[in-house]
Amino acid sequence: MAALAVGAVLAVGPRTVANLLRTLGLADDPGFAAFHRVLNRNRWSGPKLARTLLNAVVSAFVPDGPIVIGVDHTLERRRGAHVRPASHCFDSVRSSTEQTVTSRGLRWMTAMLLVEVPFAGRIWGLPVLSALVPSRAWCEAQGRHYRPTTTWARAILLRLHRWLPDRPLVAVMDGEFAVLTLLDAVSPHMVAITWLRLDARLFDPPPDPPLTLRQVMKGARQPSLRSRLTDKATIWRRAVQPSRTRWRSGDWIDYASGTALWHHQGKPIVPILWVMVRYPDGRRDPEAFLCTDLSVPPRTVLEWFNRRWAMETTYEESRAHLGIRKVTSVKVVEIGGWSGASSVRPPLLREVA
Repeated sequence: MAALAVGAVLAVGPRTVANLLRTLGLADDPGFAAFHRVLNRNRWSGPKLARTLLNAVVSAFVPDGPIVIGVDHTLERRRGAHVRPASHCFDSVRSSTEQTVTSRGLRWMTAMLLVEVPFAGRIWGLPVLSALVPSRAWCEAQGRHYRPTTTWARAILLRLHRWLPDRPLVAVMDGEFAVLTLLDAVSPHMVAITWLRLDARLFDPPPDPPLTLRQVMKGARQPSLRSRLTDKATIWRRAVQPSRTRWRSGDWIDYASGTALWHHQGKPIVPILWVMVRYPDGRRDPEAFLCTDLSVPPRTVLEWFNRRWAMETTYEESRAHLGIRKVTSVKVVEIGGWSGASSVRPPLLREVA
């Protein structure tokens, strides 16, 4: 197994077992068949491997302090009748603001440690746990319960919390995961940071004592973040623009912050710290972010969220150098009550039978 892992790092081209052996100079080894049995006959656990990998990465790069974890999903474009869990999904790589493109493929939910590597001088996204998100049509055909991406994100984050119960965790997610049910489930165990809509319904804390039954859970409604952009009472602070790797000198941004209760009818109420950013030169539209820990400084929220761009680099380099889109066959299995996947050659971390 160690030889295959080293060969996968050094190999150029397809990461097949034969190519890995050629890279290591073991193409003529009389026991070459044993290397093939590692993946097609031996049983190994993806979650156990993920936990071992997580502990190794944490001890090497984050021995103390908060652990920043990025959660996102990517589309592995796959065609063919045998790739049954695949479905047509939004393709963020091929889409733009003018055109939305969907592609057929497998959707993978991945959790990455967003750590600063000393010898690289930048933030790296190191995958530690991945799960296949089957399509709704496939789940209905197989008689399985369909779970949306937010449910998978909650399962992955809570599992990482169980593996690291004594370490503070920071979950950085895209705006797709700005869902009250997800934030309410993970906020007791970790800090969650996502994008926030400018028209979100924000409220003051309930008065003490509440005057009416309606005011038991929340107080008066606050102005929307969109209206605060033009409100002269909004206090703006200036900071250096965050790059995709770290804070550096360059252009400037203005940011404002505050606390509120985010509420939507029929959903749980989540206390948040909101941070709104505007760009004085107009290079981008104003943005807003939320943090479930009200004591975190706004600059720290922006810095943690800025780390998530390293995930896009990891996805692109995985496609270019590791060939994760060239999986031969995939099947879904149950792993501890939630679905995983098995494959002849796993692109990330999967349960292999």
